[in-house]
Amino acid sequence: MDRADLDFAHLPFAYHKTDANVRVFFREGAWSAPEVTSEEYLTLHMASVCFHYGQAIFEGLKAYERPDGRVQTFRARENARRMRHSAEKLLMEPVPEEVFLDAVQRVVQANRRFVPPHASGASLYIRPFEIGVSAEVGVKPSIDYLFMVFATPVGPYYKAGFTPVRLLVQEEIDRAAPGGVGDTKAAGNYAASLRATVAAKKQGYSEVLYLDAREKRYIDESGSSNFFAVRDRTFITPASPSILRSITNASVRRLALDMGLSVEERPVAVEELASFEEAGALGTAAIITPVEAITYGEQEFVYAKDGQAGPITTALYERLTAIQTGEAEDPYGWCEVVPD
Repeated sequence: MDRADLDFAHLPFAYHKTDANVRVFFREGAWSAPEVTSEEYLTLHMASVCFHYGQAIFEGLKAYERPDGRVQTFRARENARRMRHSAEKLLMEPVPEEVFLDAVQRVVQANRRFVPPHASGASLYIRPFEIGVSAEVGVKPSIDYLFMVFATPVGPYYKAGFTPVRLLVQEEIDRAAPGGVGDTKAAGNYAASLRATVAAKKQGYSEVLYLDAREKRYIDESGSSNFFAVRDRTFITPASPSILRSITNASVRRLALDMGLSVEERPVAVEELASFEEAGALGTAAIITPVEAITYGEQEFVYAKDGQAGPITTALYERLTAIQTGEAEDPYGWCEVVPD
């Protein structure tokens, strides 16, 4: 195989031009056949609903090269189901599961030379998205939609990889509210999070940790990931109607149970920060990222002494990544090999 001439071991988490993307249109009540193209740009009407009324949703998943040279995706079907949930909440036309999965496989096949080598620490990040493209000036759902999938090789989301990061509890800005669309991957949720994240990074933190919008008492999630903590061999993660349904979090909860840990998915009071032994962030991009310390008001709670992730966080990370990269058996049926 003619692999792309890239320094895969030192890739940033950033867009890199690849060979092709896949586009499927919803017009006149039906989805079109997929179109594979090398064109990176879109031509859209200036009155497209996605620009003015925010009908824009996306997903993120990864493909990995296995030790045997084949390529596999991780839990793509769950991404398809989550995108359907997002579409239904934003009154968009849901992408059929098989259309989603077919487009993902096509984009991996078309960009095979950009899949990082096994054990390089990098992966092929796959970004499916859907936007409303009808021209409207009244507030209403789009009639026509574009579903598109592109891919790009990436390194770790946090520059240092599996190295503990610092978080800042955000007490003034809300990412999402109960009854809203915080549990979807709506583009607007991320726009709403930028002012808090950018401000935190200027203070030397990697991300913010949001509290619930109603009481400012319970932990929701970070700006880019779900949150978890460990205490007394119990994996604890927030349950909230305003946080994203993380596929990585669901996977890690299953691994934690199989490792003999207790698992609690429940409201997590911010006062509990003082009692946790380990903490981390979970998501497709971040995978599992250990948290070194969390600042809440005038207090700082430290979870990774000497910059070392805790033993349970480390074990969960090693188990998850071994399955994702094909180094360990996949007893859950989470991975799917992409045909050559």
